[in-house]
Amino acid sequence: MSEHNAATLLEKIALAQNRLAQVWSQFGPQARVGWTGGKDSTVVLHLWRELVRSHAPDTPVQALSLDTGWKFPEVIAFRDTLARDWGIELHVARPDIEPELRTYPVAHDPVACCRDLKIIPLQTALSSLQCPALLTGLRADEHTHRAQSAWWEEQTKPVHVRVAPILEWTELDIWTYLVRTNIPWCVLYDQGYRSLGCMPCTSRSGAGERSGRDVRKEMRMEQLRSLGYF
Repeated sequence: MSEHNAATLLEKIALAQNRLAQVWSQFGPQARVGWTGGKDSTVVLHLWRELVRSHAPDTPVQALSLDTGWKFPEVIAFRDTLARDWGIELHVARPDIEPELRTYPVAHDPVACCRDLKIIPLQTALSSLQCPALLTGLRADEHTHRAQSAWWEEQTKPVHVRVAPILEWTELDIWTYLVRTNIPWCVLYDQGYRSLGCMPCTSRSGAGERSGRDVRKEMRMEQLRSLGYF
């Protein structure tokens, strides 16, 4: 067990805050939270919002969210409601394949689907927004290939820094933090979902946190991450 995995939640919070302070020192409020509406990125959004409010109270927190066209309506409703309540400056990126989106062979090839509906729109948005740093809710214990990630990763498509401030957190850490800080979450978690993706590739979870995700995609995570997926 690594030193960070053995750390208490308070120590992990302090570590995440320290990392975000480094992001603020280098990029200021121009850094954005990659916010899915899921539990993990909502924790990161809260941590970043607290930091921004302490340094520049009148500066809006910026977030970037992907809408593939196949998101659960409950996730979108939660995201939009919390963005309004927290005063988040939210940019929603969408695939540039309208009106073909509804006839797109979604989930037929998970790598091609994620590339077209997630990775390319993300890269396009980061480029157009000139975003220097993207804060993600990536956690090492979710997948073996995510476990190989560093908390600070330089990206080239486009050039930016990918930051994972809660990399060492567990699922239990996430829920403990949400409950203790009274942060709301999407109602789908109360209905048996443990990990939220697109509707065709997500079901109620079984034994593992991501057991409700499309197994074909999970098996090709290394390839997806090489393309820019997180």
